[in-house]
Amino acid sequence: MFLHKTNFLLRALYPRFKWRVRTQEKIIYLTFDDGPIPEVTEFVLQTLQKFQAKATFFCIGDNVRKHPGIFNLVQQAGHSVGNHTFNHMNGWKTEDEPYLENFRQCQQQLGTATRLFRPPYGRLKRSQGTEVLKTHDVIMWDVLTGDFSLSLQPEVVLQKTLKHTEPGSIILFHDSIKAWPRMSYALPRVLAHFSDLGYRFDGLPQTAGLKTSAS
Repeated sequence: MFLHKTNFLLRALYPRFKWRVRTQEKIIYLTFDDGPIPEVTEFVLQTLQKFQAKATFFCIGDNVRKHPGIFNLVQQAGHSVGNHTFNHMNGWKTEDEPYLENFRQCQQQLGTATRLFRPPYGRLKRSQGTEVLKTHDVIMWDVLTGDFSLSLQPEVVLQKTLKHTEPGSIILFHDSIKAWPRMSYALPRVLAHFSDLGYRFDGLPQTAGLKTSAS
């Protein structure tokens, strides 16, 4: 079980983490975890281009190592990139030093200046978070699409995402093989729906602070 919409309690428990952007403008922040992956990430890039949309890709360092050409395509298209650890580590199940070393290894592999970090599974010990926050913004999410869930139909992923998205929402998709059947259905429809309503899609700033809201 998971929440499609992050509630006030979670945001209040972790106020230093970034859950959404404080704005009244019609702006949405799409984010993609777990790439870059051949075909899947390329589909995302092509779909975003059709709607002149920018997004943020939280990359696994080992996938960047395996697929540098696709990672370069993400950057060349003007999207933001962020750190998602080198091996998709679960912070709750990992001691601090190995976790932080994996985080640093990913940062080195990215080879670009970025303050953006998203913990895999959203799981990060407070002690790990304290260290990461010295150099990075910890980016969580306002809307969890659920595209990773094998028990959800693509139509449900779309419906829940449309229902809970509002100005300044940080939406979490995955450019992964597991999420592909649901993400590939929902993403173009989300882009079309909100584009028709006059929204634009921006990447999160890699090197500057965010006006975020914990309320």
